[in-house]
Amino acid sequence: MRDLVSGFGYLMKGQRWAARHGRWWGFGMIPALITLVGYAAALVALFFWTDDVIAWATPFADDWSTPWLGVFRGALSILFAATCLFLAIITFTAVTLLVGQPFYESLSEAVDRTEGGAVPESGMSTWAELWIGLREAIALLIRVTLWSVLFFALGFIPGIGQTVIPVLAFCVTAFFLTEELTSIALLRRGVLLKERRRMLRSRRLLSLGFGVPLSVLFLIPLVAVFLMPGAVAGATLLVRDLTGEDDEPATPRGETAADPAGAFNGS
Repeated sequence: MRDLVSGFGYLMKGQRWAARHGRWWGFGMIPALITLVGYAAALVALFFWTDDVIAWATPFADDWSTPWLGVFRGALSILFAATCLFLAIITFTAVTLLVGQPFYESLSEAVDRTEGGAVPESGMSTWAELWIGLREAIALLIRVTLWSVLFFALGFIPGIGQTVIPVLAFCVTAFFLTEELTSIALLRRGVLLKERRRMLRSRRLLSLGFGVPLSVLFLIPLVAVFLMPGAVAGATLLVRDLTGEDDEPATPRGETAADPAGAFNGS
């Protein structure tokens, strides 16, 4: 239970950090806003065709009498919408982090700097980090797709398919979201996908405490854009907990952070 509360605490601390560093917050919204426009168009199209998709997927129910036909397909429509949101939340974060990778990496470094002590660096070039980010984003997309198919299939089970399964899907979404957001800080520390999963699974409640409330907030239109810089900052603070850096003596460097415009110029 303590980890659950701590995870939520890191989310709030990250948002406060972004609020105190307005330039980072402002620049951090740009990649998220670009991604949001594309996702909004795709989701509107998907939801517009939901009834047709469900009718096409369940031809065996065409002859069912009312109200069972409406109840059955209505429940599946809800599950389909939840599955689309599940995919959108996870892939939105992955795509946004990929689009804004150089900036979010600099933001994460700024968070480490304000916490004092050394600022970890991977030693890899920007292009190498972008390639690893793309490769891991594709791996995540494959995993999310498999989970989505599984949850959609389980949705056909009467009772639990429309109650327990959506809740379980939401928790999985929250874990994946935390995994994605911590990838920036952990990659700077040389921690790749396999090891990252092991670390987060060892502290599941910490991951869920961070990811569940953020997933809820990301369901609100435009909120993801405003919260993304603080989410990256909070994920960096969470990583410091995972790696035990917060337990080490640190030399405070104040609350100053590099200017985001100068971060890309090596200043």
